Amino acid sequence: MSDTTLRRTQLATPASDERMMEGAADSAADEVFLDLEDAVAPSQKSEARDPLIEAAHSHDWSGKVLSYRINGIDTKWWYEDVIEVVGEAGEQIDDIIVPKVKRASDIHTVENLLAQVEENAGLEAGAIGLEPQIEDGGGMHNVHEIAHASDRLSSVIFGPGDYSAAMGTPGLDIGQFPGYPSHYWHYALSHINAAAKSAGLPCLDGPYADIEDEAGFRGSCSNANMLGCDGKWAIHPSQIEIANEIFAPDPEVADRAQRIVDAYAEAQEEGKGAVTVDGQMVDEATHKMANEIVSKAEAADVL
Repeated sequence: MSDTTLRRTQLATPASDERMMEGAADSAADEVFLDLEDAVAPSQKSEARDPLIEAAHSHDWSGKVLSYRINGIDTKWWYEDVIEVVGEAGEQIDDIIVPKVKRASDIHTVENLLAQVEENAGLEAGAIGLEPQIEDGGGMHNVHEIAHASDRLSSVIFGPGDYSAAMGTPGLDIGQFPGYPSHYWHYALSHINAAAKSAGLPCLDGPYADIEDEAGFRGSCSNANMLGCDGKWAIHPSQIEIANEIFAPDPEVADRAQRIVDAYAEAQEEGKGAVTVDGQMVDEATHKMANEIVSKAEAADVL
């Protein structure tokens, strides 16, 4: 994926539901992942691969990142999730989400099998990316190692549901702690984002379970965005527009960033190391931030 590939919204879609997969293809989500893990009952795990493969072939996924989530590598399903889906639909698949990653060796395990499947299927080596999902204390402890585990990595994802269970947090609603006096996931998201960005990767926040709580979802997106995250899961189409809006650069900020980029380029041509824009000094660090904003704004059609 290019550095400006948008991942503002990662739409979770059950791989066993053909109607929902069709709707996901027509949605405005930047990324759609077809889920073989939590969204599929254990008795349906194997059967869900066939509709996933059919959906990958039959729908138009252009303009989107198409990924799917395998079952964890501690289950009996995961290796066939890789072999069957990549073997039959690897040309359509951009990424594989790997849940419950605890250490870099988990990524290496999936990567080794994936490389063999690509070769046997006649696919381009290394074309399919991997997205590790951090969902427990082990993964959080090793997240920097995980983020640098492979050149295949295209994002790092936070999974607040399983993480809550692993940490022993109270409550049953994913992503919602209204009694907490501040942003509950501040540390977790900051830590994962720092690891992801140290490897040049986007960081994605996980789901907000109450699909009817628009204000709560908007606040959750804003918190993640302010920490530097690049996007968030949507578990219902109604959440897509909100996340796409919040994780895109503000038009006024994008306009100012463009002026900074233009002014800095002109200053460089004149042999100057800094320039003033809107009464504020712009140096190389500011220029880098402005460049990043401009790239995202152009990809999101804000500029």
